[in-house]
Amino acid sequence: MTPTTSTSSPSRAAPPNGTALPVASAAATRRAALRLIRLDGRAFALILVLNSLAAGAGLAGPWLLGRIVDAVRDGAGVRTVDRLALVILVCALAQLLLARYARCAGHRFGERTVARVREQFADRTLALPAATVERAGSGDLTARGTTDVASVARTLRDAVPEVFIAAAQALFLLGAVVVVSPLLGLCGLGLLSGLLAVRWYLRRAHRAYLAEGAATSALAELLAATAAGARTVEALGLQERRRAASETAIERCRATRTRTLFLRSVLLPAVDVAYVVPVVGVLLVGGVLHGQGPAGVTSISLGTVVSAALYLRQVSAPLETILFWLEQLQSSSAAFARVEGLGQAPQTTGPAAAALLPHPSPEPAQ
Repeated sequence: MTPTTSTSSPSRAAPPNGTALPVASAAATRRAALRLIRLDGRAFALILVLNSLAAGAGLAGPWLLGRIVDAVRDGAGVRTVDRLALVILVCALAQLLLARYARCAGHRFGERTVARVREQFADRTLALPAATVERAGSGDLTARGTTDVASVARTLRDAVPEVFIAAAQALFLLGAVVVVSPLLGLCGLGLLSGLLAVRWYLRRAHRAYLAEGAATSALAELLAATAAGARTVEALGLQERRRAASETAIERCRATRTRTLFLRSVLLPAVDVAYVVPVVGVLLVGGVLHGQGPAGVTSISLGTVVSAALYLRQVSAPLETILFWLEQLQSSSAAFARVEGLGQAPQTTGPAAAALLPHPSPEPAQ
């Protein structure tokens, strides 16, 4: 196959979209992700079960602490408090073990899925026609095979298990608040402000991260072409032109990364405020309803107020975990769309595909 530098001048600018290779649509990306999950469905189901059990075990602590508060208020002895404290300890150990095995199962699922993604990428790359590879350039293909695949691998190996555990914990905690006191559970609606901020972020993030990935690929292609054609650049006196093209590509990378940084700088403060609002609401409403509530409203015990406040306070931890990985999830979804888009490029099959594979060198004559 002819090197890229021999078919194009180093001074030629990259295409406007930064690549001749396609990018998968959101629907195609979702179908590809579901296909990967179905290939290892049992492991995925095991992850869901372990995460649910771990989240359920974590609900016992705040509820039992509320019972301890009520028991002390009613004059219960030390033995009752010790017994409830022992149950809290047992539930905490159970949650620790279940979360450990859930995380282990998630990491193993991620590693197997990453292996499938890498193998599929290698197969699709080897099946690309030579003309398609020449048009795309080595920079885009290299960026997809290194940066994008590595981003998908980190998500499957680290982000997905953590997000599963955090999502299960958040759902169970919110459900526990409603079970303990439906009235205090309404205070959890304060989290909706954070959800609105997340929705605002998600509507803009995917496109922004796709633009960032395209800019990175264009810069990689430009640098690869300049390095490979360095002698041509020097012989024809194209140094200034190549320097200007590089500065333009770098500026585009800076602009796209500044855009994603702006999205995060709006999201994070809004979500931080949303964490505090429900807890403050529970304390205010619980303080009013504790003891003698208003006419027609059932009074709420101090232990119930404590349990509800602790549940809503604990929700911030799993939501922080999800928020921590949200950028990685958005960036990797854009990366996965670029990796999966390789399957939409024209493929070479049969003898032409075999010709792309490396052949062993003939043995020297004896």
